[in-house]
Amino acid sequence: MSTNCIFCKIAAGEIPSDKVYEDEYVLAFRDISPQAPVHILVIPKTHIASAAEVSAENAELVAACFAAIAKIAVAEGLGKGFRVITNCGEEGGQTVHHLHFHLLGGRHLGANLL
Repeated sequence: MSTNCIFCKIAAGEIPSDKVYEDEYVLAFRDISPQAPVHILVIPKTHIASAAEVSAENAELVAACFAAIAKIAVAEGLGKGFRVITNCGEEGGQTVHHLHFHLLGGRHLGANLL
């Protein structure tokens, strides 16, 4: 856990969230500023700062996130489709430096980013 990381604090239960999924490796919760009818953040419970820090040693945590995304998409009724986004670094729009995936759906998202 990174002591200054808000997502680490959410994963540790120190900050409340609207959880939709949790297992040993992954936590998923609703975004507080949703950009679509369904907007869920999926995070590994272990701190990884960004996609740039994914390695052979922690890749199984990323795989666990995507397995969770598949389960959450079914539970949220996203059978017609959904989008998964991760931002990496300042120029990539990353504002919380803990690897996280935005699961977006619930409407036609079109070809634009959001």
